[in-house]
Amino acid sequence: MTEQPVWQGRIDKEDEQLGWRWHQVVNQTADLLPNCHLIGLASDLGVAANKGRIGAKDGPRAIRNALANLAWHTQANLLDDGDIVATNSLDKSQRDYAQKVHNALLNKDFIIGLGGGHEIAWGSYLGLYSAVEHAHINNNNQRQKRIGVINFDAHFDLRKPAPFTSSGTPFRQIHQHCTAHNIPFNYACLGVAKTANTQALFAFAQHSDTRYLLDEHCSLEAAQSLLVPMLESIDELYVTVCMDAFPPYMAPGVSAPSSLGISADFVISTLRWLAKAQVQYDFHWALSDVAELNPVYDIDNRTAKLAARVIFEMLQAKFSQ
Repeated sequence: MTEQPVWQGRIDKEDEQLGWRWHQVVNQTADLLPNCHLIGLASDLGVAANKGRIGAKDGPRAIRNALANLAWHTQANLLDDGDIVATNSLDKSQRDYAQKVHNALLNKDFIIGLGGGHEIAWGSYLGLYSAVEHAHINNNNQRQKRIGVINFDAHFDLRKPAPFTSSGTPFRQIHQHCTAHNIPFNYACLGVAKTANTQALFAFAQHSDTRYLLDEHCSLEAAQSLLVPMLESIDELYVTVCMDAFPPYMAPGVSAPSSLGISADFVISTLRWLAKAQVQYDFHWALSDVAELNPVYDIDNRTAKLAARVIFEMLQAKFSQ
């Protein structure tokens, strides 16, 4: 079957602007509107290194195809910055992606990364950290801003590189980076499956003061109780959603399917709350990404459509404040 071209879809001419869809607004800029950048990391090198199912490298294209025909409801400019394609060097690809994130953040724009394996998280964090460090260097009278990371995921992804990094190591890499730079490690993982994380991973989560909710305990009230102390202590927030956090009937097209999963309602309600919480707790939601979409194993584009809905909700939450 021929794959639908990216950024093409239905056109309702009779409704003019009120009938616009995402494919009609992408890369069309208007003055005075905030910018949202879509940046892909087309990679499954990290998935392969983590012994997962290959195919996530095609995730960014599948997400764009799912986004293209969504109705447009957001007061923002939608900019597609293309993909960094990982071929041989995972580290170089992550750093190239991080540079794109860095550049967009310097303009105070919002970024949504499109994965690809969850190795995208290390690149997203590096891009945010470098932008924060750049601002700190150029504002000598200001303290360095503190970063918080929230991950919706069945896995901690705190594996020790052994010896190579993978889609299972990004938050361990962030911890190592924080330790090396003597900065706080503010990491929360929502949706952890006890069956998918070894005792060693739970031990390191405890050692690193990782905040987490097991999949069976995920509710908005529980998330708020867990996250408020972190939100009160940070300046910049990075939110990442791993598609394997969802039940397998909703998200079959992932690198490592979940056995139970968390509800889409929980993720969406938490995203909406985080957007509103920015004012109350004085932090800035800087960027997000969606990871682990594997179109090879998707059924009726369920996972791609769910990823698109998550991104839709991110934009709605971020730009409706």
